[in-house]
Amino acid sequence: MYGLVNQGIQGLIIENYGSAIWEKIKAKAGYEDVTFLASHLYDDSVTFSLATTAAEVLDISLENVLKAFGKYWVLNIGKEKYGTLMKSGGDNIIQFLKNLPNFHSRVMLIYPNAQPPEFKVDVINENTIHLHYYSSRIGLTDFMFGLIDGLSEFFDAPCSVNHLNHSETEITYDLFEIIVH
Repeated sequence: MYGLVNQGIQGLIIENYGSAIWEKIKAKAGYEDVTFLASHLYDDSVTFSLATTAAEVLDISLENVLKAFGKYWVLNIGKEKYGTLMKSGGDNIIQFLKNLPNFHSRVMLIYPNAQPPEFKVDVINENTIHLHYYSSRIGLTDFMFGLIDGLSEFFDAPCSVNHLNHSETEITYDLFEIIVH
């Protein structure tokens, strides 16, 4: 993953727990002397190690770390780095989710070696969609819950999320039902 992702974890931890805790997490994960560069590619194991170590140091579940990071990603990194692009993705959460493939295509112009997930949206009715999520990365389902929560807040669109299906083989597949209230 690009260093921007690791910088996102850093931002989440520092804003909520302080710099000393972030340094403790980095040291315990074995990255004490590493400064993450936004446009540098890092092995996915680095990001997973930081998230797992954050859960240990903070004494919270990895699930909660990933959900918090997903929400932080939308409301902080997304708004800061891709604000105009996010606003051009649609006027509401359903339009935005339907346009995610276009959003990721544009992000790949900035980060050409990115491996974004793939999404497919089935519109059930004007307030309900089924979001199909496919990723070559295993273990990010809880991150997706956080992303959806962040998008709900970003678009001021309270919603319920039902997790209808999950499988992990060579890829992760999740099916989310999103109901906008």
